[in-house]
Amino acid sequence: MNTLIIILIILCYLCLYRAWRGPTIPDRMVAIDILGILVVGICALLAITTGRDFLIDIALAWIFLSFIGTLALAKYLSGRKFDE
Repeated sequence: MNTLIIILIILCYLCLYRAWRGPTIPDRMVAIDILGILVVGICALLAITTGRDFLIDIALAWIFLSFIGTLALAKYLSGRKFDE
């Protein structure tokens, strides 16, 4: 389990690098979305390892906020307003 957590943390650093150096805004958006998925994976592995159930709640809240943020940014980049 510790090896999986370390691999996910390394992948998080790679996503942060892509978000920082991404040539376009959609590249950065995808990198941040993948970063959110990796954080949820880390929370799930920590919940299994430690036996603390509240980490699953944190992971669910994180993924819902990430999904809403991705939708909002995609709508903004398409040039439409939020009420359309």
